[in-house]
Amino acid sequence: MFQSFAQPPVGKNLLGERFARFAKALKGNGLDGYIISHADAHQSEYLPADQERLSYITGFTGSAGWAIAMADRGYLFIDGRYTEQSSQQIDPDTFSTVDVVMTGPAKWLKTNLKPGDRVGYHPFYLTVSQVRNFKKTCETAGAELVSCPIDPVDQIWEEGGRPAPAKGRIVLQDISFAGESAPAKLQRLSEHLDGMNADAALITLTDSIAWTFNLRGNDVVHNPVALAFALLRKNEKPILWVDGEKLSNSVRDALSQIAEIEEMSDFSASIERISSANPSILLDPDSCADAVRIVLEQGGATLVEGKDPVVAMKATKNAVELDGMRRAHLRDGAAMVKFLCWLDQQPAGSLTEIDAARQLEDIRRETAVADSSQLQEISFDTISAAGSNAALPHYRVMEHHNAGIEDDSLYLVDSGGQYQDGTTDITRTIVIGSVDAERKQRFTQVLRGHIAISTARFPSGTSGAQLDTLARLPLWQSGCDFGHGTGHGVGAYLNVHEGPARIAKTGHVPLEPGMILSNEPGYYKPGHFGIRLENLIIVEEPQPIEGGDMLMMGFETITFCPFDLRAVDADGLSDQELEWLNEYHHEVFEKLVHTDLLTPDETAWLSRATSPMMRKAHSK
Repeated sequence: MFQSFAQPPVGKNLLGERFARFAKALKGNGLDGYIISHADAHQSEYLPADQERLSYITGFTGSAGWAIAMADRGYLFIDGRYTEQSSQQIDPDTFSTVDVVMTGPAKWLKTNLKPGDRVGYHPFYLTVSQVRNFKKTCETAGAELVSCPIDPVDQIWEEGGRPAPAKGRIVLQDISFAGESAPAKLQRLSEHLDGMNADAALITLTDSIAWTFNLRGNDVVHNPVALAFALLRKNEKPILWVDGEKLSNSVRDALSQIAEIEEMSDFSASIERISSANPSILLDPDSCADAVRIVLEQGGATLVEGKDPVVAMKATKNAVELDGMRRAHLRDGAAMVKFLCWLDQQPAGSLTEIDAARQLEDIRRETAVADSSQLQEISFDTISAAGSNAALPHYRVMEHHNAGIEDDSLYLVDSGGQYQDGTTDITRTIVIGSVDAERKQRFTQVLRGHIAISTARFPSGTSGAQLDTLARLPLWQSGCDFGHGTGHGVGAYLNVHEGPARIAKTGHVPLEPGMILSNEPGYYKPGHFGIRLENLIIVEEPQPIEGGDMLMMGFETITFCPFDLRAVDADGLSDQELEWLNEYHHEVFEKLVHTDLLTPDETAWLSRATSPMMRKAHSK
């Protein structure tokens, strides 16, 4: 299994003992408080086990959050997705939770710091922009932000069985999957540096490095990346800093043709040496660790601030990447149909959330082998959520809270696979037994929002924030909403969450042809049920509309799996929405049947699941 469910909460006594040792280390460093981020030196979303500092000190295992630890008490900053999870995991005698949406860490510091307080941070775990923000806040309060060469969490963790650093092997992503050679990408990036008046660009994001050099790794759970740094130079070979133990002789030889390979342990000393020649170096203050800025400036480099140039290039997939993603989604769609067919055959009340998640992973693995492919990983921990657990958008099932999938309820499953030709991410909400009028109404409203995004046409320059309203409008009209974005960017056999574009209230980056995004509106009634419906979509080239006077972009849906029609109120759909649903289901059937991955029984189930839906008045 790629996913483990055996992670019991850390005992409250142990968390209290850890905090006591942390407070002692804090005092020993002359600090009154300390900022702990959920990050490593590369600002990874998912972290290697030895980098989970926030989890170690607080007990909280969510994928997003902050902590501020003062000498006598700690404060965990999370959003509403993690309220219940954090209440089960932290020690309330040492940590309090704070709603990060209402009061972020900087705002909290501004209110609670006293003049003369010294608040520490480790410069490798905060970005340049974050440090500037915290420094300004501390100065306003008359306090001091202090860069600490030794992180107090690291200091106490080394004494208590810290996991070994990640040592995943690095492999090359063949051009038959990448679609563009690494030298060609490096040439494009070099031309970008000309426009930025920079001699070089320091790249710290692991997926940017993986894409640039056509390499993949196994250092970060669920994301096929390697921990590395890179310096892209205009007139010289780039430098790639990586742990040499992760390179086979053949991979080292291939990478040495296009880059100078240096050890990760030499990174700080190496960039300090490079800086002594006073080059101008581009860095992204929103993703680059503050420690890197400090070394570059002290060494004599001239810093040019700008966006990581790889992020935008990587987001617009080439034709080979797009075809690979389409293939991966057909394979994954077949696996999902196998799973849904199996789920329908199980007696109500006979399964748990873990039973379902394990079955889905097994089916993905078996389907990939049948397609002469291989499931490399899953895209993220499967959200297998029954009943009221589905009202928690980022719910993660564990053995110590494994709910049964009960009759007359909704079951939500959000999952994905990492295949060498593409990354998938799909959510379906399934009726178990029967569905009442309230759940059917909300399901239909969420589906209408999903269809609105799928069918949207929009001019060049449109951002995700401008489209986000379309997904929410059916819910808004009933006085409802959902608390997450409508869609995120998705990598091509890379991170399942990638920038720079997203469909959300905060998604202000214009959408470009070739970008792949999720389309996942939802609805959540705390303590009762949750609904989310997710497909992946490709931004299409602008095309004319008959009778129109300008070209319009749109979306191509690449996820093929039926929606549960038992939860749809056909009379709640417009003629156009019902037509889209029936046409989509027709396409789902035709594409998946021709994969030759389904058994006759599964094909028969799919035929029933995709039968055209009619309104009650026309059902005779």
